[in-house]
Amino acid sequence: MAPDLRQDFNMMEQKKRVSMILQSPAFCEELESMIQEQFKKGKNPTGLLALQQIADFMTTNVPNVYPAAPQGGMAALNMSLGMVTPVNDLRGSDSIAYDKGEKLLRCKLAAFYRLADLFGWSQLIYNHITTRVNSEQEHFLIVPFGLLYSEVTASSLVKINLQGDVVDRGSTNLGVNQAGFTLHSAIYAARPDVKCVVHIHTPAGAAVSAMKCGLLPISPEALSLGEVAYHDYHGILVDEEEKVLIQKNLGPKSKVLILRNHGLVSVGESVEEAFYYIHNLVVACEIQVRTLASAGGPDNLVLLNPEKYKAKSRSPGSRLLHGTACRFELPLSRRACYAGKRAASLLCRFVAKAE
Repeated sequence: MAPDLRQDFNMMEQKKRVSMILQSPAFCEELESMIQEQFKKGKNPTGLLALQQIADFMTTNVPNVYPAAPQGGMAALNMSLGMVTPVNDLRGSDSIAYDKGEKLLRCKLAAFYRLADLFGWSQLIYNHITTRVNSEQEHFLIVPFGLLYSEVTASSLVKINLQGDVVDRGSTNLGVNQAGFTLHSAIYAARPDVKCVVHIHTPAGAAVSAMKCGLLPISPEALSLGEVAYHDYHGILVDEEEKVLIQKNLGPKSKVLILRNHGLVSVGESVEEAFYYIHNLVVACEIQVRTLASAGGPDNLVLLNPEKYKAKSRSPGSRLLHGTACRFELPLSRRACYAGKRAASLLCRFVAKAE
């Protein structure tokens, strides 16, 4: 064999062995333990930099050592390629301008956008998820108009007031879609209890919004939503009269609003609660669309009586029941709180993995 070919062959074998080592779980565990040990010894810039370079190399070149992401969205593609932009990018001077509460809200909202993209709820740069920063100044966080959900980070979120005017532009030079915030501002103005508003378009959600029957009580997810409000389609929301109508239709207690021939809205007293309601709403719509397609029409469906299951959940023997009745043992607000905590842990784990 020629010397040049032998050298190339040896080089290929070396690269193959290195690749096998990098892909081994044992190496990943050892690297993680080394990083933790380095942090315990003290922040040695040289040592940490070397370990960080190795970790970055593995993230880019060995994506299969990471767990598979939920299907859908640009973020799933980026994660499969090992290209994940950190959710929490508030570092150094960028974080000084925000107090601890706002930093946490920024991370939660950015993580919510990423999760929405991973679950397939995003629609390019359109629709919004917003959160109220504080009630005194009526400031809100919203995605800059032009970013994909998979690109949203804590620092990129824009702070605006109730009129949609920019208070803090964040780390980008992009503005906000004021017409898109009109729906959110109407809800925030009428519902001081609401801290987060979610508005998305999904195929199943749009399909149910176009049905005269609305959302049918055919699943536990549908029953968990409580009283579902509806608002008829009037085109793009821009005028004050429709804002008043939305406030009236949503009412003082509903957590879910279906915009006829349009999309879905959920609200919550926290980011986690809003996530809980929009997740169950999306699932309930998907169940209904698939059930109607296979059942041949609403006349062939078994409809649940929400009042009946509420009554069962209050009975002394409800703790012994299995299935649907047990799902509704707790009052709605307590159920939402419990599920909200689980959603919070999901958001926190996503933030931690993306850092």
